[in-house]
Amino acid sequence: MITTYTGENSFALGEALRELIDNFITEYGDLTLERLDGEETDFADIQQALTNLPFLATKQLVILRTPGKNKYFAEQFEQLLSTVPETTDVIIVEPKLDRKLNYYKFLKNKTNFQEFQALDQGGLAQWLTAAAKARHGSLNHADARYLVERVGTSQQLVAHELDKLLLYDPKITRQTIDLLTDPVPQSTIFQLLEAAFAGRSRETLDLYAQQRALKVEPQQIIALLAWQLHVVAVIKTAGDRSTDQIAQEARINPYVVRKSQTIATRLSLAKLRSLVAKLAIIDRRLKRTSIDADDTLQHYLLSLKA
Repeated sequence: MITTYTGENSFALGEALRELIDNFITEYGDLTLERLDGEETDFADIQQALTNLPFLATKQLVILRTPGKNKYFAEQFEQLLSTVPETTDVIIVEPKLDRKLNYYKFLKNKTNFQEFQALDQGGLAQWLTAAAKARHGSLNHADARYLVERVGTSQQLVAHELDKLLLYDPKITRQTIDLLTDPVPQSTIFQLLEAAFAGRSRETLDLYAQQRALKVEPQQIIALLAWQLHVVAVIKTAGDRSTDQIAQEARINPYVVRKSQTIATRLSLAKLRSLVAKLAIIDRRLKRTSIDADDTLQHYLLSLKA
């Protein structure tokens, strides 16, 4: 059997791969397990691993990571994969695949294709509550959502924070989340923009102060603002595409798209162009002249009210 693992959710992909490998080793041992990196392994070695029969076992497992980056494999994958004996299981790990290529179409149609997509805020919150319970801890859904909003939507990072919180106290509360975790700058930048567009001046200034307290420099804030405005521009020009279509085509986390849609509905394209142009002017001035960066950025944020 040939299985393809792909998708931007590296945590879920890695967990599935580890489980599969553990199950294989339990049943067949580790002597017939082979791992190959497509970028570093010669094509002849890949070919040999895929076509050899298992030694002193009834099955062998070959893990191929990004074989599509191997020039010769990319040219001969269809012929090579069709010669894999039934005694060999193959796992092809390709986190990023170009859907326009025949390689993607072949893997999608001819292999056991499993795509691991990033979870949105709600999905991550559900996963957190279930994971905490499975590890003999407790975390209610509201606090799970709060944790995601605080540290971001990377499942890898969220899982790390969950481990840390459970080690401190199996009963996770909002108080322990505040005590043991730090807010991710990108997450706070969204909150900063949301407050600015809503005209909540005091909250805007407080959130800006939090960014600076986290040692996020003005140039970093400009970069994060530019990224957020880029997301809004993508949404504004997406026509009647669904949230998932926008996320997939623009390669933006679906959660980020959903969170940014509220801002997008408040802005006209003309206003958005104006904001981008003003931010670019601020960026140039900060690089070329001596101005008060904090005062300039705060004035810009307070002018964003839609």
